[in-house]
Amino acid sequence: MSIKILHIDSNHPVLLQQLQEAGYENHEDFKSSKEAIEAKIKDYHGIVIRSRFKIDKNFIDKATNLQFIARVGAGLESIDCDYASSKNIALIAAPEGNRNAVAEHSLGMLLSLFNNLNRADREIRAGHWNRESNRGHELDGKTVGIIGYGNMGKWFAKKLRGFDVEVLCYDIKDNVGDENAKQVSLTELQQKTDVLSLHLPWTPETDKMVNTAFINAFAKAFWILNTSRGKNIVTADLVAALQSKRILGAGLDVLEYEKLSFETLFQDKNTPEAFQYLLEADNVLLSPHVAGWTFESHERLAQTIVDKIKALYSK
Repeated sequence: MSIKILHIDSNHPVLLQQLQEAGYENHEDFKSSKEAIEAKIKDYHGIVIRSRFKIDKNFIDKATNLQFIARVGAGLESIDCDYASSKNIALIAAPEGNRNAVAEHSLGMLLSLFNNLNRADREIRAGHWNRESNRGHELDGKTVGIIGYGNMGKWFAKKLRGFDVEVLCYDIKDNVGDENAKQVSLTELQQKTDVLSLHLPWTPETDKMVNTAFINAFAKAFWILNTSRGKNIVTADLVAALQSKRILGAGLDVLEYEKLSFETLFQDKNTPEAFQYLLEADNVLLSPHVAGWTFESHERLAQTIVDKIKALYSK
């Protein structure tokens, strides 16, 4: 039987090319509405997505022949995973594909924040030569706390091996610590951390996790990095902590205002007051959800999905 796969987002050419070479029948539809896709999904055994729309219960009920859902990315929060699993639909993701990209981006943000690189660059371009106000901090001797020690967290810890830092990790799973990070309780992490880096999925447990109470539980003022999901941080509470200097600086690749598709920022045209503060703050570094989206990871993500689809049918 020919396996028919529907691709509803564009990806690196290696994905389509290798699946075709392996004998799979591939169809592309990057523009049709979700309703139009639902009307024909019964004809397909697999669907390959990025983040175009949510694969919910209604969609899955219409996908009567679906055998797998493959997301070219790390997280599966746009999919009703429990319901898909109850229908014996395999779930495929590719966190291995962009973990190195996320780790490097996190480190780049951290070093830029510590050394005021973006601010200093802007000032010099504007004709200002301000040395004292751009005096930086060194990473050596600091404690880095990582919350979420899966693919992304582990790779960030690996990148920190060249620095004289203590790396702690907290995760809901037991025994995930390794030679690069000591697993500790959340309380111990909050007592010791100078730099906090989030590498979490977006779940009911992590939604709005970083709020005022969470921030105030830290013994020291700290820097924060978020390359995971924007809704894990309450932006208004983050801004209050930046204003009070409970948080010394923030590197944010993701924002709570993003749409599910990650392709646009706001649900509407109104700029939230908290976001306006972030735009104007010298100790905040922003990027548009691209930590895991390098030229190299673009291909690696696609290759990972190809390999996992092939593996699914070689069992």
